[in-house]
Amino acid sequence: MKYETILVEKNSGIGTIKLNRPDVLNALSTVLVKEVDQAVTEMENDDEIKVVVFTGAGEKAFSAGMDIHEMTRNAESSTPPPVDPNRSKYSWHIGACTKPTIGALNGLSYGGGSVLASSFDIRIGCERSTFKFLAASYGRVNATWSLPMQVGWPKAKELLMTARIVSPDEAFQIGLLNHLVDSSELMNKAYELAEMIAGNDPRMVQGIKELLMGNIGDSWEQAYQNEMDAVAGKLSPTPVLEGFKTFIDRKGRKPE
Repeated sequence: MKYETILVEKNSGIGTIKLNRPDVLNALSTVLVKEVDQAVTEMENDDEIKVVVFTGAGEKAFSAGMDIHEMTRNAESSTPPPVDPNRSKYSWHIGACTKPTIGALNGLSYGGGSVLASSFDIRIGCERSTFKFLAASYGRVNATWSLPMQVGWPKAKELLMTARIVSPDEAFQIGLLNHLVDSSELMNKAYELAEMIAGNDPRMVQGIKELLMGNIGDSWEQAYQNEMDAVAGKLSPTPVLEGFKTFIDRKGRKPE
């Protein structure tokens, strides 16, 4: 499928979605949001894709957030386009994506861009990866569902209520970034992790993500039981001779 505002690649089990509006800091226009949502669905339905990497074009921004110029034009229009009730669901779609997601954050993530970034499973940042959860300063609210899961309640409250800038170093310290590398190594690090994930059993990788998400709000004991139920059902262990084939081939079989 051809896209106008994103670039999509598939290679060796890894799907890549690049926001491609660098002239406006990869602002999240209506078209871009729809295209990202479509691309994610396409990769979820592609059995060859094991992990999805997101990044942005250019060196300044992963995404500066919603396209305010587009929003202004719509607000001033005498015949504004109808509000898409599903528009805000795309970030949840990414957060709940059945495939693991990695964000290679090439620049700032502000407003809606920070919400999108906080929806990924893993985030890789560089010296340009700053964050700003801006909604409160615009008389809006978002990221209350995503940010606490990454940095905990106390820090999420601070960042959402102050709308202040978060530096790359602070983002790494509080867990908003899994890894902080030089910008020249950003994509290499993202693909290194993606290759590790893609090399594992996709049934188990996707099952781990589903369990972790499903356990939110459950007791510790219930989380244990959820895992036991999964192991007894759809996440039943791979047979020994198949699962440990590489080890057995390398070490051989020892007599009793």
